[in-house]
Amino acid sequence: MRRTAVRAGAATAAVTVGEREAPPPPPPPAAPAPTPVRHLQTEFPFELPRGYVDEAGTVHRDGVMRLATARDELVPLRDIRVQENPAYLTVVLLGRVITRLGTLPLVHDGIVENMFASDLAFLQDFYRQINAEGHTRATVECPHCAEPFDVELGGSRLGES
Repeated sequence: MRRTAVRAGAATAAVTVGEREAPPPPPPPAAPAPTPVRHLQTEFPFELPRGYVDEAGTVHRDGVMRLATARDELVPLRDIRVQENPAYLTVVLLGRVITRLGTLPLVHDGIVENMFASDLAFLQDFYRQINAEGHTRATVECPHCAEPFDVELGGSRLGES
């Protein structure tokens, strides 16, 4: 029985046992394919239909809203204004999640409270869209006529499902 030694630097060496040649050792397992990195978008740009007018008369229309956290929806519930008037939840909540509006240095509930009603309605809908993974409407089919139509899945106020 004859064996050949593996020399340093040799890629593989055949080992002979009797008259048969043993197969070379299997190659090392391939590294798993890298998993593509998926980034979560947490901020979303918007443009108000009318725009917020500040004390100097400047109109601010372009802004950014971030995704809401559970804390964003819970903290306003302790606000006395929300406890006295639940409709105020929308104002406080939007004041927390709007991170930029035009050239304003800071966005807070006082800014949101002085917006035009059409801009507030736009922001409520935008909030629902980004926090419900893009939409709050579903297309369904009428059981009687089979005609498709859209239904709203979100609650009537922000913070509701």
